[in-house]
Amino acid sequence: MTLPRTKIIGTGMYVPDLVVTNDDLAKRMDTTDEWIRQRTGIEERRFIEPGQQPADLAYAASLHALEAAQLGAEDIDCIVLATLSPQADFPGTSFFLQEKLGVSETPCFDVRAQCSGFLYGLSVANGFIRSGMYRRVLLVGCEVHSSGIDISHEGRDVAVIFGDGAGAVLLEATENDDDPAGLIEIRLHAEGKYAKKLWVEAPGSGFLPHRIDHKIIDERRHFPHMEGRFVFKHAATRMPEVLLEVLSAASLKLEDVDLFLFHQANLRINEFVMDQLGIPPERCSNNIQRYGNCSSASIPMLLDEAARGGKLEPGQVVSMTSFGSGFSWASAVLRW
Repeated sequence: MTLPRTKIIGTGMYVPDLVVTNDDLAKRMDTTDEWIRQRTGIEERRFIEPGQQPADLAYAASLHALEAAQLGAEDIDCIVLATLSPQADFPGTSFFLQEKLGVSETPCFDVRAQCSGFLYGLSVANGFIRSGMYRRVLLVGCEVHSSGIDISHEGRDVAVIFGDGAGAVLLEATENDDDPAGLIEIRLHAEGKYAKKLWVEAPGSGFLPHRIDHKIIDERRHFPHMEGRFVFKHAATRMPEVLLEVLSAASLKLEDVDLFLFHQANLRINEFVMDQLGIPPERCSNNIQRYGNCSSASIPMLLDEAARGGKLEPGQVVSMTSFGSGFSWASAVLRW
């Protein structure tokens, strides 16, 4: 018996209305538009405003994906949501999304694999679909970084990178041999010994007697910390590795890929990877210039922009590759 394939039948994204430029940040910390552009390629990003929460972004992106698929929330069998910036310590953001969608008792859960969260979630959803457990899975990447970054001189190296946003895809089982569309291969990796090279230490259950206290806050340990050069080096090594690995598993070559989507952490990393592999700019899509690093949301946001912007035609091959805290890295290849 042939197992069903996992096909994307709808995409969606949402970013808040508030645009925060590099010049806006320069008014709050010792930085400049030129400094940020040269090091990251970022020109602006989006931040939530009072009253907005992560599930609101996830909900808007999900509605767009459902609309594209011409289906309703009641058609969803399971919800998988990837995030590193949850709405609450518990339960996961997926539960707040489930309530907004009005799909009571539909199973939902969060995936924590940071910037690789969407591809880790895709692997999980693919397993559900190919096993026959669920026919349709809503997969969402959602991040609100703006409420958790250190917008000060001390935190500028990290704070200028991040933005808020959400991306969603609706996945469906297909057994149609006349339609080759679907996920072809996916590969995941991790290396926990580098967990502290890019992390938010607190609040955390490892602290006693409380998860956070005034001393931790005074030491700014509740903000993200990153060894930038170390992370850059590993991202620039691991992303090409896993991309070539997944293409080999799919019996494909670089020239067979019509569109390359890389996680939007730093435009300079992506340019370095493209140069290493000889990928021409016209076969790669970036949006970090406008949205910054939206972590688990970056790849589904890119995918939605490509789908709605006419960059994808039926039958084309798309690769998606990520690297993030953990360290985690992953790559998937699909036929549109």
